[in-house]
Amino acid sequence: MHWLWVLIVGGVIGLAAGAITRRGGSMGVISNIIAGLVGSALGEAILGAWGPQVAGMAIIPSIVGAVILVLIVSLIFGIRPET
Repeated sequence: MHWLWVLIVGGVIGLAAGAITRRGGSMGVISNIIAGLVGSALGEAILGAWGPQVAGMAIIPSIVGAVILVLIVSLIFGIRPET
């Protein structure tokens, strides 16, 4: 049951990162989950595990890490913000 929560929270974090950067319109559900999980690991590695936690992921560092990840990937692939 824990892994189901991890996937749901990872998807929400990836969705939030895509909305913040305005580059998430073309991202699918799987991409949101991957961005959320990898971004969570990146954010917690850089900023630590502080703040509220859901499913073992610190929310604020996870969103910051996912935003950084989405920006880096969009720069590599040339994805522009939606208008």
